[in-house]
Amino acid sequence: MALVEMVLPAMGESVFEATVLTWLKNVGDKIETDESVLEVATDKVDTEVPALQDGIIKEILVKEGDVAQVGHPIAIIEVEGEGSETVATPAAETAETQTTTVQTETAVAQPAAQATAVSGDRFYSPLVKSIAREEGIPAAELDTIPGTGKDGRLTKKDMLAYVKDRKNGGAVVQPTAQPAVAAQPSTPAPKPVAPAVSVGGTDEIIEMDRMRKMIADRMVASKHTAPHVTSCVEADLTNIVNWRNKWKNEFKKREGQSLTFMPILIQAIAKAIKDFPMINVQVDGNRIIKKKDINIGMAVALPSGNLIVPVIKNADRLSLSGLAMAINDLAYRARENKLKAEDLQGGTYTLSNIGSFGNTIGTPIINQPQVAIMAVGAIKKKPAVIETPQGDLIGIRQMCYFSHSYDHRVVDGALGGMFVRRVCDYLEQWDMNQTV
Repeated sequence: MALVEMVLPAMGESVFEATVLTWLKNVGDKIETDESVLEVATDKVDTEVPALQDGIIKEILVKEGDVAQVGHPIAIIEVEGEGSETVATPAAETAETQTTTVQTETAVAQPAAQATAVSGDRFYSPLVKSIAREEGIPAAELDTIPGTGKDGRLTKKDMLAYVKDRKNGGAVVQPTAQPAVAAQPSTPAPKPVAPAVSVGGTDEIIEMDRMRKMIADRMVASKHTAPHVTSCVEADLTNIVNWRNKWKNEFKKREGQSLTFMPILIQAIAKAIKDFPMINVQVDGNRIIKKKDINIGMAVALPSGNLIVPVIKNADRLSLSGLAMAINDLAYRARENKLKAEDLQGGTYTLSNIGSFGNTIGTPIINQPQVAIMAVGAIKKKPAVIETPQGDLIGIRQMCYFSHSYDHRVVDGALGGMFVRRVCDYLEQWDMNQTV
């Protein structure tokens, strides 16, 4: 028999760690290839980690509630073979390579990932940071808390014990004044302290769940990273509406699925990206990374009220029918909490359908490390001018607003405005004779 290390595989773009939620197997249990061994949570999704080979769990290296690093061992597995030397599984090298690639591409563009290191070289997990933020523990004080985790890292247990001691007056806050450091001009200004909130006797206090906290962090990080500009265009989608009404029942009968407006919109966006490839980029310091693949994320509202963005890979290579099937599948699995980590990675552009909530115009926040996002509003009947060879007429048309937010560091108004206009051009020039 031989012992091998089971490592945490790559969990998606800009994801470097995951919190172990539950071990589905215990020490001594047999596992089979592709069988789920544990559940983990990242800042993007909760997912299960499968076994890469048959064997028996000999040791669990990362306990429930602790944070594991991508590419690092999380368990020791006994497998068939000679010898007893512990070796890394082939997946370890792959995961580490993928992680290195992701870090290279997004180290600057993704401040949410960087923010886990609060100060100096000490590393803090999102869970520890969340507790510190909730309890009002500043970075300087956090640095003084002793940790019992690997390499002295703070764990959830350390934080809870410290908070309890702190409330009882036992924790001692170390002095933070450091004149020599404070005098350096490069020292960033301290973050503004949130104003105190008064709570009355009739008020209800609702604790944010883990996903909501992560969404909040990512939205704030995006606004701090990218100067947002939004351009809006109103488009006439009358032909689109009529065409869909013509084909939706046949598509439902043939495929057993609904034909929504989303595949039509995503197809137009993919075409426009080919016309304006500098929308399909990411920022890495002073470098612009031009992405070859067109992977379009779509924002999906969950029953809990939270938001998740699964990604349609190579959207430009899919037919309209293929896009419809992919969109329906991702939307269903998102709402059923069945998405995999790979379903959320690699996005290069995002579409948000705010029209499903009856909204008309919005100013969406960019999904970092992307540089643009589009919100499509509700389609509403409105009187509009119709140009004909015989002259202009007033008619009832199906109108819709498209709001395009973009990163003004690399996308200027001309590019941002022309892109959303081109998307609307493709939609307004829809061929009524095509099939699905």
